[in-house]
Amino acid sequence: MANTETALKDVMSSIEGAIGVALVDYGSGMALGTLGGDGTLDLNVAAAGNTDVIRAKARVMEMLNLNDTIEDILITLSAQYHVIRPLTSRSGKGLFLYLALDRNRANLAMARHQLKRIEAELEV
Repeated sequence: MANTETALKDVMSSIEGAIGVALVDYGSGMALGTLGGDGTLDLNVAAAGNTDVIRAKARVMEMLNLNDTIEDILITLSAQYHVIRPLTSRSGKGLFLYLALDRNRANLAMARHQLKRIEAELEV
């Protein structure tokens, strides 16, 4: 099992095109850990903003009576991909991983696969 710091380092080193990553508590909107961003992406602002995204999607699913879980949410920009992945482990309830990718360098399918692997190994 990996701790937060190890998991964030694994994301940045194993996912091609990773710009930045954060582990976020969507109850408070606070980032519990961040790595990357390179001064072009404020990961704390992204953490708070993407908390609203995940809350909104959860509300819509509830209104639609969808008895399902969110695997991930993808936001496609002209130059980047943003992936929001809620943690599914018992210790990770209420948390999500946020990953920003350079669209020109990233392989989205491989990034999602790696993020799923890292999430499974993460112990919060």
